[in-house]
Amino acid sequence: MELVVFDLDGTLLNRASVISDYTSETLRLLTERDIAYTVATGRTLHGARAILDGHRFQLPHVYKNGVMIWHPDSGRFSSGAMLTPPEMQVVVRACVAHGVTPFVFTLDEDEGSTVFHPPLVTGIEQELIHNIGIEQPVKVRDLDDLPADARITHVNSIGDGDAIEAVLRSVKGEPHLVAYSGIALEGQQWRWLDIHHSDASKGGAILSMKRLLGLERVICFGDSDNDLSMFEAADEGYAPANANDRVKSAATAVIGHHDDEGIARFLRERFALDTR
Repeated sequence: MELVVFDLDGTLLNRASVISDYTSETLRLLTERDIAYTVATGRTLHGARAILDGHRFQLPHVYKNGVMIWHPDSGRFSSGAMLTPPEMQVVVRACVAHGVTPFVFTLDEDEGSTVFHPPLVTGIEQELIHNIGIEQPVKVRDLDDLPADARITHVNSIGDGDAIEAVLRSVKGEPHLVAYSGIALEGQQWRWLDIHHSDASKGGAILSMKRLLGLERVICFGDSDNDLSMFEAADEGYAPANANDRVKSAATAVIGHHDDEGIARFLRERFALDTR
């Protein structure tokens, strides 16, 4: 059997960051054909839950670029490599130095998430806070309250593109850190930043799921640098037309644009889903 793995933003989701009716119908057709599928995203569970609800994502989900695997059947996480307090401090200092707010995500004992951050620097951070998954029921607290034994999953930030690039340069080369960045709003200068432990990746999480589920092949879809490890681990990897050049170069093929339901259209042809 094959496992189909979707990135969300810029891939399965359209420009409005939702699963379109046509794509939802395609997922239903996959289910009817017993074709297994799941998601591997840079989002948190809370940042993706409302999007995925009702679309039959019943297998384990990969969140935060492989840091965590969520098991819907048990309602539990299996977690990967966490950031140490010194590693987290490197990121926090870099963010503060360049005028963007670091959001430190932790995993609670009840599998919930608490986010710690210093005072917000710019108004845009408040306006765009939902883009990095800080939504109810996530708890938010002051960074000074971060416990010494916190399980730190990752650090996010969002801000002007130049400031985010400056943070990326500051942490480049730091051992055990990996950083990704992308466009927060299409057509605007705002960018997101995601930093987590280098031992966690979408590719590693997908290989773990492949073994766990006893599946033979992986077909994946993605558009950004954080999808490259998944492309390396998969048997086939497809990039939508809006993907960056590095992802397109690593892909088995480039398919339709995410805002034109390119992934759903490809799947219908690939698996002959419209054939009755």
